[in-house]
Amino acid sequence: MITARDVMHAGAQCINADETLDKAAKLMRDKGVGALPICGTDQKLKGIITDRDIVVRCIAEGKDPAKMRAMDLAGHLHCVRADDDMDTVLKKMEQHQIRRIPVIENERLVGMISEADLAMGHREGQRLTDKQIMDFMDSVYVNR
Repeated sequence: MITARDVMHAGAQCINADETLDKAAKLMRDKGVGALPICGTDQKLKGIITDRDIVVRCIAEGKDPAKMRAMDLAGHLHCVRADDDMDTVLKKMEQHQIRRIPVIENERLVGMISEADLAMGHREGQRLTDKQIMDFMDSVYVNR
């Protein structure tokens, strides 16, 4: 059985919930990512912010990214547990039509799964079936 832990990108970096959106954007640029998990001072996952959130929900609305905080755009959080099987992970991503999902263990962030991680498989050489990948792509991209 392939689990979220097997497929995830370990070591995802959080942005503090009180950090500004301009700092979040710079961190995304520096890390080459399109999303950042948001963590509180307790290091527990509080949300996720995407580059699209910053553009559409801040800049396009005339708000100042130097004044808005990451937590202002956190929204509803969808995540999976590290030991969840891939059917559970795919179902959650498909159900919520999301392309990235944080992975938690003991309420703390341990990694992220992106659509690229799904296609690449995991460290032991196993990978998702072509049908699983196609069903995911149909659900997230075609049914939008």
